[in-house]
Amino acid sequence: MTGREVMSNREARSAEQNTGLIVLRGARCVLASERLENATVEIVDGQIARIRIARILNGAQASRSATNCSSEIDLTGYCLLPGLINAHDHLEYALYPRLGNPPYANYVEWGEGIHRDSLDVIAKHRAVPRDVRLWWGGIRNLLCGVTTVAHHNPLWPALKQSGFPVRVVRQYGWAHSVALGGDLRSARASTPKGSPFIVHAGEGVDDRARSELWTLDRMGLLDPFAVLIHGLAIDRKGVALINTRGASLIVCPSSNHALFAALPDLALLGNVRRIALGSDSPLTAAGNLLDEIRFAISKCGISPGAAWRMVTTGPADLLRLNRGEGSIVPSGVADLFAIRDAGANPANFLDRLASLSSEDVELVIIAGRVQLASEEILHRLPPPLVEGLEPLSLGNQLRWVRAPIENLLETAEEVLGEGEVRLGGQPVRSSAKVARAHAFEEAQHVC
Repeated sequence: MTGREVMSNREARSAEQNTGLIVLRGARCVLASERLENATVEIVDGQIARIRIARILNGAQASRSATNCSSEIDLTGYCLLPGLINAHDHLEYALYPRLGNPPYANYVEWGEGIHRDSLDVIAKHRAVPRDVRLWWGGIRNLLCGVTTVAHHNPLWPALKQSGFPVRVVRQYGWAHSVALGGDLRSARASTPKGSPFIVHAGEGVDDRARSELWTLDRMGLLDPFAVLIHGLAIDRKGVALINTRGASLIVCPSSNHALFAALPDLALLGNVRRIALGSDSPLTAAGNLLDEIRFAISKCGISPGAAWRMVTTGPADLLRLNRGEGSIVPSGVADLFAIRDAGANPANFLDRLASLSSEDVELVIIAGRVQLASEEILHRLPPPLVEGLEPLSLGNQLRWVRAPIENLLETAEEVLGEGEVRLGGQPVRSSAKVARAHAFEEAQHVC
């Protein structure tokens, strides 16, 4: 399967459809000040056209909105949140398992180790067409409520397809790292003007890792557009330097813990004024972005409020996103996801982050288009919004996803083997395959 073949003609047409007017009614929405408000959200052509705060009359929600809307979704019993922004991922590694025999002193040691000890695993997964692996990377993010992701590698053509599962940041420059990035000055010079320049730095616990921040500064690369990934080895002086230069930092705590048996000191690194959280890839991370949020809260001691900002407004700022990503605001892009309303007080909404997982994500909308729906939500969708969704079974959860699941799965299984495709360690199956397996078991039972 090539990049041109990933989407069928039907799916391509669906991706290009004008979304028109969509009304989301009945949910409590995370609006300003990170509080939940009863509101109706009107979406026109992919943007939030209007937010109507509802009045509560005798226990019932009342609001004025558009009438006779053929694309109205009743979200009573749900909370509507701004789509998450994953500030750091390597999308083509979505199907890989964790690799390595830690602990290591730095990322160079890890890279040398896995290319010495795990060549067979690497070669097998690399044999899956890259475009297919990239699509699974998009699906991995979509399943946990991510609507925008920053990919740390080339912007391959598949990532620019109109039907790709999530929005991928397109304006950026990048180098791998100080040790493995080649000509960093040239990479920085080729970065589009006003765009972030992304580079791994301080990824480790030894002198090599500790020196990288200062090396970047001597090279003149530490400026307001510099976005450093990991920063595990950065000390108090390094934090002061980052803030003086106006640079940014993205932390990936579970990857650091897995490779170096060390956690980023977020009591220190949290003083970086422009900071975000990334999931990194399954090669090293604990799971998806929601897993990373839980890990950061439980293991690194950051508050739920800080974690929330590190996956919404924080990355929107440092990645130079300017369409209202990470917020639910009038005239902003309609990137949203929904979870069941647990009935918590508005002030306690953020406490749910400590336990939120992909199983809680039941609806994802990107630029006004439904990209993911649970079985419950699927039955609430008007027929035009269902077209193009395909069933996906991940572990024990079933979701309907706007992606060619059958084709993607078959192509990956041709290389990895039937039943061997996994996201975050959980087996992936299409609903059709599950149904066939169930029918076979029933037939065996009858015999």
